[in-house]
Amino acid sequence: MIAPSIARGPLEIERSSRKVIATHQADRLTELIRSFLNRNQFYSKKFRRARLSINGLAFPDDLQKLPLTTKAELIDDQSSSPPWGTGLSEPVSSFSRYNQTSSTTGNPLRWIDTPESWRWMLGCWDAVYKAARVSASDRILFPFSFGPFLGFWTAFDAGVRMGAFCIPTGGMTSESRLALIETLEPTVICCTPTYALRLLDVASENRNRHLDSCSVRTVIVAGEPGGSIPSTRRRIESGWGARVIDHHGLTEVGPLSYECWEAPGFLHLNETEFIVEILKPGTDQIVPDGQQGELIVTNLGRTASPVIRYRTGDIVVRTREKCSCGRTTARLVGGVLARTDDMINVKGVNVFPTAIESVVRSFQEVVEFQTTVIARKAMRSLSVTIEVDGSIKEPSTVEHEVERKLHEALGLSISVTSVELGTLPRFDMKARRFIVE
Repeated sequence: MIAPSIARGPLEIERSSRKVIATHQADRLTELIRSFLNRNQFYSKKFRRARLSINGLAFPDDLQKLPLTTKAELIDDQSSSPPWGTGLSEPVSSFSRYNQTSSTTGNPLRWIDTPESWRWMLGCWDAVYKAARVSASDRILFPFSFGPFLGFWTAFDAGVRMGAFCIPTGGMTSESRLALIETLEPTVICCTPTYALRLLDVASENRNRHLDSCSVRTVIVAGEPGGSIPSTRRRIESGWGARVIDHHGLTEVGPLSYECWEAPGFLHLNETEFIVEILKPGTDQIVPDGQQGELIVTNLGRTASPVIRYRTGDIVVRTREKCSCGRTTARLVGGVLARTDDMINVKGVNVFPTAIESVVRSFQEVVEFQTTVIARKAMRSLSVTIEVDGSIKEPSTVEHEVERKLHEALGLSISVTSVELGTLPRFDMKARRFIVE
């Protein structure tokens, strides 16, 4: 018999009281663990090491008795038992989809899904589309490479399943994608914040055109924190004449959060399908709402390859105040603020790439930028290289203003140097603008 909370639909759950949400999550977690216990070697071993009697646990009170999971553990497990590791709850013959992480911070994780787990992730994207007011009547263009990382694969399949007109543009140049926008007139684009800005630059440079009057009304961004950085967001919205909707997920976790139309700057956590905790980085200490901490995630429907209490490395601030859209699910204030593995200490100051981007993107004259961390023995220093709009006759003026704003924001003296347009690298997917030498 299905537990009463499980029988509720996701729309009902996400607008219910916090008590109803907690009960729903507890029932789902209990069902999840029972479904894979003794079949998933990775978690069965972790639970035995923790000396846990699963039948004696009562959620949500006993959630923290479950051991935390780290990316390093998963990578080590796949290295020891290649290629998939021991974290599968079904035989390999049951799986039908392959993805891997983008490996921007180390070795990639390989992740596979059964048809059932894939459909669960499509359901998570249904929530993203609904909050973004995207429906079957929309035309959605996907300007990404369709490589092995999860990226927007689930977004594409969810759009097709919804009945929307979905346009794949993998392997195409930016110019070709812009031509398709003119011809096919999509109403929605799904891409990284970096690539949304890149298309604006290409349209202006190569076609002497602006996109603020094109057919696109919504730009759904993911893969980077830029969608929730106000200066980056303003630049995208102004350039496209469209609303930016931020979204956040991980290959090993799934599509986790989304922005609603009514409250920009906040990411709703899909608590219908995930349990979320906020802990002090590197510890198991709970961080209260309103304070920064690391996002810990348990997915409840990816039963064939689950993650339990997964340390995402994302630094966030949570609020559980009801949103003006009517949803009662918890939200991330300002989206993903930083990542634990991106933080650099410079002269006693903790610096995150998002803090630098927030300042640099506030200058409309800056077309592209790159930050370099230079380590000399125990000391580190930062420098920022910028490309300035060709119409600016005195780039040095922009350099000095960016330096001044960075000093105001970070309390550090950071050297800013301008280079000719086209000097810095361009990115179609996740950008790598934070270089450590």
